[in-house]
Amino acid sequence: MAAVKRSCMFHTAKNSGHRADSMAGSSGKMRKMNPETLLDICAKFAAANVPFQRVEDRVSRIPEPVQQRIIFWSFPRNERDICMYSSLSNIPASGPDYQKLPFHKGVRLLESDCVDNVLQVGFHLSGTVREGGTLYTEPEKLFRVSISFDRCKITSVTCSCGNKDIFWCQHVVALSLYRIRNAELVQLRVPISETLLQMDRQQLQKFAQYLIAEHHTEVLPTAQKLADEILCANSEINLLPGAPDPTAGASVDDDNSWHLDEEQVREQVRSYLSQGGYYNTGKQLSSMFAKVREMLRAQDSNGARMLTLITEQFLADPRLLLWRTQGTPMNDKCRQLWDELGALWVCVVLNPSSSFMEKAHWQQLLREWSHLEVCPFEDADNRVITMANHVSPDIHSNRQPGSSGSIRATPRTIFHRALEASDLQWNDKHLRYIMNSETYCLPRAGSSCSNAFNSQGQALWHEHIPTACARVDALRSHGYSKEAMRLAVAVVRTMKENQLQQRKQFASITSKTVLGRTGVSHTPVYCNHEGYIGHALDPVGSIFETLSEVCIIPEDTVSVTTESSVSVQANFGSTSSLNASQKYQHVSIPTSRDRTESYLTLALEAALIGLGQQRLMPSGLYAQDKACKQEEKLIVKLQEVELDCTLVEVMRRQAKLLLEGGPASGLGLGIHVESVPMHTFAKYLFTSLLPHDSELAYTVGLRAMRLPILEGSGDTVMNARWFTLGHIETQQCELASTMLSAAKGTSSKVSLSSAA
Repeated sequence: MAAVKRSCMFHTAKNSGHRADSMAGSSGKMRKMNPETLLDICAKFAAANVPFQRVEDRVSRIPEPVQQRIIFWSFPRNERDICMYSSLSNIPASGPDYQKLPFHKGVRLLESDCVDNVLQVGFHLSGTVREGGTLYTEPEKLFRVSISFDRCKITSVTCSCGNKDIFWCQHVVALSLYRIRNAELVQLRVPISETLLQMDRQQLQKFAQYLIAEHHTEVLPTAQKLADEILCANSEINLLPGAPDPTAGASVDDDNSWHLDEEQVREQVRSYLSQGGYYNTGKQLSSMFAKVREMLRAQDSNGARMLTLITEQFLADPRLLLWRTQGTPMNDKCRQLWDELGALWVCVVLNPSSSFMEKAHWQQLLREWSHLEVCPFEDADNRVITMANHVSPDIHSNRQPGSSGSIRATPRTIFHRALEASDLQWNDKHLRYIMNSETYCLPRAGSSCSNAFNSQGQALWHEHIPTACARVDALRSHGYSKEAMRLAVAVVRTMKENQLQQRKQFASITSKTVLGRTGVSHTPVYCNHEGYIGHALDPVGSIFETLSEVCIIPEDTVSVTTESSVSVQANFGSTSSLNASQKYQHVSIPTSRDRTESYLTLALEAALIGLGQQRLMPSGLYAQDKACKQEEKLIVKLQEVELDCTLVEVMRRQAKLLLEGGPASGLGLGIHVESVPMHTFAKYLFTSLLPHDSELAYTVGLRAMRLPILEGSGDTVMNARWFTLGHIETQQCELASTMLSAAKGTSSKVSLSSAA
């Protein structure tokens, strides 16, 4: 006997007339909601977390109502998940390609009542989707869609449209959304194996014969083959217990992950790479990287899986061998994609919830890829690292490059940072307190002698700053937003504490140092070989985005609202990619003892400290150009922040600290002759400070006008390879022009600017 048809309805509320509270001064109807049954509560949990096979193994016979509720709740419930697997990332809502996305096409099909014949048998959903032709003369087409699911994840999709793409077609989207929005209208049946158990021999024979007769042209050869095997006593099919049931859900040992067509991922990446360095190609691959980050944030295991497939195709690019054989660096666009790939792997291996087995698997992959002959070097200009002062710092340590005299036997590859990051742990007690508690601080200021807290009793996290920022980025990318915010606050406070300590440390030393005319030293006591700006992991940029993101005014966020009043928050990359201009507001930090401190002030201070850090000019054209672009990109973000009195005061304080920072500050005294000039950064500081503190603005501008390399000895100038010197001189001229224009009408300022 077939399973009884059940219409699984949500508990809809009945409207009853009630007057609103008289204190509110309004009247209306209140919706009275029935509480969920205990069966539904348990079925929801089991459907999302427990394989159905395990439920079957626990009891000999599951009552049919229990089966139906578990099966009912096993389908995905969030439209965001469907959107993620049917849309590219970083597509602006106002762009022409937005409405062409499969997700939005599917929404339109659903709202046009194009979904019919929807039937759910166990963990299998099927239906037909009608779609009109592209021309008025073309007839309407009918597509058959089948979806398998398990534990609130779609594990397999097929559509007769023959879609060949990474993402699901609009027909799969339409059927999935129909099931989510109209779950109570879908015919629901238990797995077919359960129905067959209720049939006797005569019914089973009739069922089989009718099935063959209905589809004899398709299944007759297969039916005869199976019949022959069953009649053979020693056949393999008779040696195995039971029989497969595609509607019974996954087994305990099956991987529970969303459907991702691996072959299509490989094919599309291969296709994009074969097109060379065209703009659209790089844009498509960047969108795929953004999709990986989106999956990581949703804590979807397909994020690392998709990145692995992309990496394998990158390493199979035939151009790599050509570039290595010829000894020439790859083109800039391709190198930028490789840099993004390496940074993504650092993010993946730093997943705080990853298991030991997952980390071991990633380490094995990274080592194998690093040993490949064609694997790109960490140095973009293909220079083999042999000199001690060019050794890249270990990601775990706080030492500066050049502090060790060891020489690496083999050059570092693009995956070495990820390999080093995979050894990092999250079990430090102090670190866990920082991430898990907003109130973690000393009971009163100055009550600790430990360097784990500052003078105000606030927690610090002393670690190589780029590594600490990589932790923040990993937390944020894997969906741990609150933990990322707390750690980011501790990291910025540590940067501020380090800045104060360096100023004290170099105050006495700088006074005894022989300085040049502009404050440059030929025998510097300190220098940064690897700065925050131009770093492969972009530490300052990531920490700024983490802290400023929470300060964006909510009205500026983007959402997609369908006609059926179901709102789907668009998740197409970062918000910054969607809004041309953003407005920020101060958001206070819980338990902060400084009333002027907010997430926005800390974001600004982190950016100012990073931009103002003294750093040596990196070797190689690509590295120098990358540092310039990172600096300009960060300054553009800063210019979007409207300065109020609090932020101006932060900027004034930081400008003074940078001027007094000694050789650790790019605006300080005693800096190395090969230090990167501060013209671009100083122009931003000058224009921001001028309306509020003109004297400080001119002091900063005049100090930054210097070009340290010109004060070096003849050998230093001859050996320096500054490929971006033309850009630097242009920025110097722009700074001078800005200062002269602002000084018009003020003779003293004009004379100072002219002297500079």
